[in-house]
Amino acid sequence: MPMNWAYGGETDETEAFRAIHRALDLGMTLLDTSDVYGPYTNEDLVGRALEGHRERAVVATKVGLVVGPNGGYPLPNDARPEHIRQAIDASLTRLRTDVIDLYQLHRIDPTVPLEESWGTMAELVAAGKVRALGLSEASIDEMRRAMAIHPVASVQSELSLWTRDHVADVVPWCRENRVTFIPFSPLGRGFLTGAITRASFDDMDFRAQNPRFTQEAIDANLAIVEKVRTVGERHGATPAQIAIAWTLAQGDRVVPIPGTRRVRYVEENAAAVSIRLTVADLAELDTLPEATGTRY
Repeated sequence: MPMNWAYGGETDETEAFRAIHRALDLGMTLLDTSDVYGPYTNEDLVGRALEGHRERAVVATKVGLVVGPNGGYPLPNDARPEHIRQAIDASLTRLRTDVIDLYQLHRIDPTVPLEESWGTMAELVAAGKVRALGLSEASIDEMRRAMAIHPVASVQSELSLWTRDHVADVVPWCRENRVTFIPFSPLGRGFLTGAITRASFDDMDFRAQNPRFTQEAIDANLAIVEKVRTVGERHGATPAQIAIAWTLAQGDRVVPIPGTRRVRYVEENAAAVSIRLTVADLAELDTLPEATGTRY
């Protein structure tokens, strides 16, 4: 997503392509996008980057959100069956592929029964357009309802050292039911890297309107980063690597998807898999204070 949407700045497609190819070389094969990113342009970028490399990647995209009438946030829901049937063909075209490995319901539409949306997505599996289905930001009850119709391969929700809501319930449920948990924003939208100390975001960066990125919230939340940095110093690791290592330590079925635009951060993120946090490390990280500011 951050390669050309939501985080502002100019898009450097050459660097974006290099980052994707480097990720594949390092064994980071899950590439996660959505039709709403851009909208549409992020899928197109991924599709072009994967020309000649498609067999090396697990391509995941999403459906169920559309860009608001003002061209940005808030993003309205649209998980109507007719929308899903149109959206899949458009995504396949933009991604330049015959099949999507993981098709995810980006958000459950409160105006459409989940059973209707999920049943339509199951039809896409039967049609050979999709290999597996996932949900995003779904509750345990919603995942059970979906499973009664078609297997849930994954659930994607925010999880990081400053967003630990699902550690006690959804993550264990996924482990017990063989569902992969995909944490998005494991780096706290960049905050847990330690690089953000000022609320200086351009107008196209959605963090400019995010409650956790006001200057007051940043000042309060820097205490979280400093504790993460302290753990990192014991391992010769960056705060970002510790943040990723913590998500990986939540279980074998947890697959974080840190986003970046640059090769050097792809390499830094990939190196986090070699960090083995001790019981004492995890205990220290688990006592971090709650973040100041709501997620959205």
